[in-house]
Amino acid sequence: MKPNIENFIGCDAPYEKSKIVLFGAPFDSTTSYRPGARFGPSAIRHESFGIETYSPYLDKDLTDIAVFDSGDLELCIGDASIALDCIETHTQKILDDNKFPFLIGGEHLVTLGAVRAVVKKYPNVNIIHFDAHADLRDDYLGARLSHACVMRRCYDLVGEGKIHQFCIRSGEKEEFLFAEKHTNMHKFDFNGLDELVCKLSENKTPVYFSVDLDCLDPSVFPGTGTPEAGGITFIQLIDSITKVCRTNIVGADINELAPMLDISGVSTAVACKILREFILSLNK
Repeated sequence: MKPNIENFIGCDAPYEKSKIVLFGAPFDSTTSYRPGARFGPSAIRHESFGIETYSPYLDKDLTDIAVFDSGDLELCIGDASIALDCIETHTQKILDDNKFPFLIGGEHLVTLGAVRAVVKKYPNVNIIHFDAHADLRDDYLGARLSHACVMRRCYDLVGEGKIHQFCIRSGEKEEFLFAEKHTNMHKFDFNGLDELVCKLSENKTPVYFSVDLDCLDPSVFPGTGTPEAGGITFIQLIDSITKVCRTNIVGADINELAPMLDISGVSTAVACKILREFILSLNK
């Protein structure tokens, strides 16, 4: 893989020497409310130079680890199936080279492409999912490939009881009924996360970790397609990300920043800092 012209700050190590590989999936064609998440990955890279490589939260620095940024994939905006195939192929390449795939979305549907590749290598993978929305619809207006259905499609791949959802505060009644039988849903906050991390760590269970940034309260993160009141704080999120990174994580993503929906630029700055803390937490 060739390096991107503009990388996330501090993530400019050669591919061969890196264990973590960033790549963007600029896709938002199934967005159900306000579009714009396709511009999230490039905005995060560009605005990352407004923060430092050093984290005072973790006392770690991005310059002390090897991270490669392969840039944004060139995705077919008009066809979700083709876009997902491209994401899956790129993720598979990273996994085949025994590296860690870190996807930057884009709308949340892009997670499905990465999970398809991860399941092939780790059939017993569990998914930890932070989000405001359940994303468990079987279809959205007839479409089964939608950001509103991404965790339902992931369920189709991983099976019963392997999806663990936190901060959920929005969805159809049928989604919550489905979750009662088939996923482990924790509404509103991170209650139960400590116990889950302990269990998964003890069993060395492979984990895919997906963070939809709209789990944050809109007062913290208004720049997203479907903001939901009643969310968590920045400190709560980075603390919980650090906890989850104690498990055997084999792939991860953050998604749903729509930078132009917050003209102040605060949402993009928040996303940059979360990505920094996320990457540094993965470096055990």
